[in-house]
This record gives sequence, C-alpha cells and structure tokens, in this order.
Amino acid sequence: MRYFLEISYDGTSYHGWQRQPNALSVQQVLEEAISTLLGKEIQILGAGRTDTGVHAKQMFAHFDIDFSLDQANDFTFKLNRFLPTSIAIQTIRPVVADAHARFDATSRSYTYNITTNKDPFFTNQAYFFNASLDVEAMNTAAALLLKHTNFKCFSRSKTDVKTYDCDVTEAFWEQQQSKLIFYISADRFLRNMVRAIVGTLLDVGIGKLSFADFEAVLHSQDRTQAGSSAPAHGLFLTKIRYPNTIFEAHG
Repeated sequence: MRYFLEISYDGTSYHGWQRQPNALSVQQVLEEAISTLLGKEIQILGAGRTDTGVHAKQMFAHFDIDFSLDQANDFTFKLNRFLPTSIAIQTIRPVVADAHARFDATSRSYTYNITTNKDPFFTNQAYFFNASLDVEAMNTAAALLLKHTNFKCFSRSKTDVKTYDCDVTEAFWEQQQSKLIFYISADRFLRNMVRAIVGTLLDVGIGKLSFADFEAVLHSQDRTQAGSSAPAHGLFLTKIRYPNTIFEAHG
C-alpha cells in the first residue's frame, strides 16, 4: 500500500530535504525513523527539494509497505515521539497505488519572511534586513511575475530541467508591522527560484533596480542579470496541493 506523509520541519539543522552521503537531511532522518518503527527498510520520496536551512510548514512524501497501517493515527503518534523536535508528522493518509508525491502535485506555495527589526525569536526564520524598502514598488514589480512564463533568469545555473516555464498564480508582499512577508504560488518552481526573486525584488525595494530594470531581467533569461539570492533561512514551503482523486479510493 502507498501512504502520503504530511510533514513540517525547521530546516536549520539540516542540509536540505534530500538524502546526501555526507550530511544530515530531513529525508534521512524520516527514513531511518520509519524503518526502525516498521522493522524494515523504508524509502520515501518527497514532493520536491528544499535547500540547506529552508523550512517547510507543509511538505509531502510517499512510501510503500506491503501491509496496511490499520491505525495510521497511532503510527503518526509513535513516529512523532521518535522524531526530533525539529520534524513533525501532521498526517499519514492512504492513497491510490499510483499516487506520486512529486508528479501529482498541482501547485506549490512559498513565503519568505523579512524582519526590519532585530528579533532574537526569528533569527533562523526570517532575514534581518534593516534598509528602508519601497514595498509598493516591490509589489508593482512582483505583479510582473504573473505575466511571464520563462524564469531562467531566476534559476540556478547548473540544472538539468527540461523547461524553465512556470505558471505563477500569485506573487505579492504584505507588511505586518516590522515583518515583511512575500507570498508566491506556482505549478512548479526551479531550483533557487524563490530566493533569487526575493533578492531581486529587494533590489527594487532599495532603489537599485527600477520597474523597467526588473522587467528587463525577466526578459533576459540570464541569471547574471538578476540580484543575489536571499538567504535560505527566511524561506518556507507552506502548501502543496493535490487532486482529490488520489485519496478517493480510501474515502
């Protein structure tokens, strides 16, 4: 049977989601915990990757076992007790046999947190950026993202993707007192894309780039024309959406 895990984690102590040979990852910790509890080696496949230091309020992964977890809630409780405090299982749900955590996802959402005041409680969850920012200009530029499809200018240079096209459905900044939060959703994202967008929009916010400059970056399809990537620790994967049909067979 195939099961979907809904996971939250603080990425501060991990070298990203994906298992690596010489560094601790979220995937490794989860696989080892599940394998220990089930008494057999289990491999899990995530909905995507997050880089070192990036957090997730909602990540999904799937795994297969040759028996039914009749008490999925009980197993969730046991797994959470076994895992470190930085990783939490929200739900474990049975899905149809061919459901895929990565390929069946229809959209993904991220937020990026900035704090304009030094805040010891957000040291690892927000980027401390104390320059004056023109949020209106940043939102005007962010709206351009919904009108473009090719985002090669914000992609990590060495990547093996077949297409740089993404359908961005929302992109905006919201001011919450000393916090500034960037929201973005799309059907898919390229490696490093959100952090590169945030870094370039910050350049707009401080007046280093104009609206026309930002538009030129989008048309350039050249990563060297965009701004520096914002630090990883302000980024959160917040939501992944799936069609209901993958859960239908199990009510």
